[in-house]
Amino acid sequence: MARYTGPVCRLCRREGQKLFLKGERCYSDKCSVARRNYAPGQHGRGRKKSSEYGLQLRAKQKARRYYGVLERQFVRYFEMAERKPGITGENLLRILESRLDNVVYRIGLASSRAEARMLVTHGHFEVNGKRVNIPSYLLSAGDVVSLSQNSRDSEKFKEIIEKNAGRPVPQWIDYNHDTFEARIINLPERDQIDAPVDEQLIVEYYSK
Repeated sequence: MARYTGPVCRLCRREGQKLFLKGERCYSDKCSVARRNYAPGQHGRGRKKSSEYGLQLRAKQKARRYYGVLERQFVRYFEMAERKPGITGENLLRILESRLDNVVYRIGLASSRAEARMLVTHGHFEVNGKRVNIPSYLLSAGDVVSLSQNSRDSEKFKEIIEKNAGRPVPQWIDYNHDTFEARIINLPERDQIDAPVDEQLIVEYYSK
């Protein structure tokens, strides 16, 4: 399945809440969810109550869209989560949070996960001193993510940093604003993940 290239605000409206896919616009009065809080399309206002399967499907789609993950990738992450000890749903969210593009977004060096993917692909970030251009690269406890030396003085990043100056950094990441380095203290526990996702519904969806 190819990556979605249409208006991302439609995805938020379809899920009925902000997924913060548009960066700065999501925090402004221009947010489509705030202006039109109903599903897109001709019959968006008149959708009926979802079935149990419908709720499970929506939970899966919401998680995919929130993290910007393709269907095949998402299935692979779920299979990884099943093989790990512990609670499958929490393992899944932990894997999604540990993606390099997500961490770049979480520390405020990108205004959205889509922008983070682009910046990582363009080679602006290093992991443990080595350049990594794979957005789906999974980080582990102890890894250090840093903005490359050549990118630190660019006008693009100065603008991004200024826009996101007030964004809180998760407790499981130790970020140094002066050196643009983030160390993964540990992979997050469920109460440290603010994703608007019901992971148990996702587990039920794939358990059928």
